[in-house]
Amino acid sequence: TEDEAVTAANDTEFGLAAYLFTQNLDRALRVSERLESGMIGLNTGLVSNPAAPFGGVKQSGLGREGG
Repeated sequence: TEDEAVTAANDTEFGLAAYLFTQNLDRALRVSERLESGMIGLNTGLVSNPAAPFGGVKQSGLGREGG
């Protein structure tokens, strides 16, 4: 279920990036709001973009920079 996936994804001391693959935009928005991650990649394995802020949460950083 979505709840189990979010719980498993958030069950870590790190939170630099998370990746979400779905064809359902409503699901993507709903799940991404619940993920404890500094960056989220949607339908891609790459979240690096010069126009986007870079950084993480938890033990993965001290906030965001750039963007």
